[in-house]
Amino acid sequence: MDDIARSPANASLSGLQDYATQVFAVAAAEFAKLGHDPWELVTRAVQPILWLLLFGEVMARVRGLSTGNVSYVDFLAPGILAQTVLFVAIFYGISAIWERDLGVLHRYMVSPAPRSALVLGKAVSSGVRGLAQAVFIYICAAVIGVDLNWSPVNLLLVVGLVTLGSGLFSTFSLVIACMVKTRERFMGIGQIMTMPIFFASNAIYPIAIMPPWLKIVSSFNPLTYEVDGLRALMLRGGIATYGIAYDFGLLTLVAAMFVILATAVYPRMTQ
Repeated sequence: MDDIARSPANASLSGLQDYATQVFAVAAAEFAKLGHDPWELVTRAVQPILWLLLFGEVMARVRGLSTGNVSYVDFLAPGILAQTVLFVAIFYGISAIWERDLGVLHRYMVSPAPRSALVLGKAVSSGVRGLAQAVFIYICAAVIGVDLNWSPVNLLLVVGLVTLGSGLFSTFSLVIACMVKTRERFMGIGQIMTMPIFFASNAIYPIAIMPPWLKIVSSFNPLTYEVDGLRALMLRGGIATYGIAYDFGLLTLVAAMFVILATAVYPRMTQ
């Protein structure tokens, strides 16, 4: 009787393990690509570091730009980390277009792996890339004297938030790639969308100084909540405007919605 009672639970656990293995297999394939060109991470780190060093130092001299109880450079550091995650993840969908052109996507489609496992595998891979960028930003921020919070709990939560944000935007990118299907269209749309998402957030200036219409737009922008959480977790004495639990919860909800949508449209890439 005990074996019968345990069998559904064992079957569920086995199914979950198989699903996790499939997700990791897709992520591992993406990691292998990165292993062939590790300098990609270094070159992608140049732009956000320049933002932090040049833009941050210049804007810190602007009078009337109130950032509460922290300096502007401290205020900017979490926003630049979120920007880096966004810029890396938002162009992640182009890899799916390359995979289709090379025939890799067709092999994915005929594999027994659920479509959601394929999507999550790519999201996990994007999250690792985002964490690699976070290391560069943390090093740069420490060098220029940003008052970072080195609490292990905070660092762990930063890891979770960066991974979540990167997975969210990479999945959103995958949805766009499945719709446009060509590299040229995708790059054009990606370029159009990154700047509005970035500037319609609290990454480089407080929401309080935004015009009313931009405050409304910012409230619907997932990057706003990623920056809000990072600012509270990265900085010593940092405070989340919306609450860290709310930031995590909303980003998780939006990410789940994009995973569901990407799972539905992913097979269209082969059509």
